[in-house]
Amino acid sequence: MSIDRKATIAAYKERKTVAGIYVVRCAASGEAWVGQAPNLETIQNRIWFSLRQGSHTCRSLQAAWNAHGEAGLTFGEYERLEDEESSYVRNALLKERMLHWLAELRAEAI
Repeated sequence: MSIDRKATIAAYKERKTVAGIYVVRCAASGEAWVGQAPNLETIQNRIWFSLRQGSHTCRSLQAAWNAHGEAGLTFGEYERLEDEESSYVRNALLKERMLHWLAELRAEAI
């Protein structure tokens, strides 16, 4: 393995991730789904992949995808959390903020 490849792999493993709250909306039905993620940069790809496969665990979101397709849904970050040393504190904050946005947006949890 070359030194450049090793350095690239090491940099990838050491990159900072941003935790936060996201929302998926369906323009046609007006529905909204709120979720939390330890890494906001990768969550949309994961959700869209499971929706394309027809295997997303949230049935109402999967139904909206099936009815309106990818173009009918939008993804947005709602809140980014500050870096936390402790994963326990980060997870507690994610749960607290998700409950806030669920109530605020009258959305369903993903």
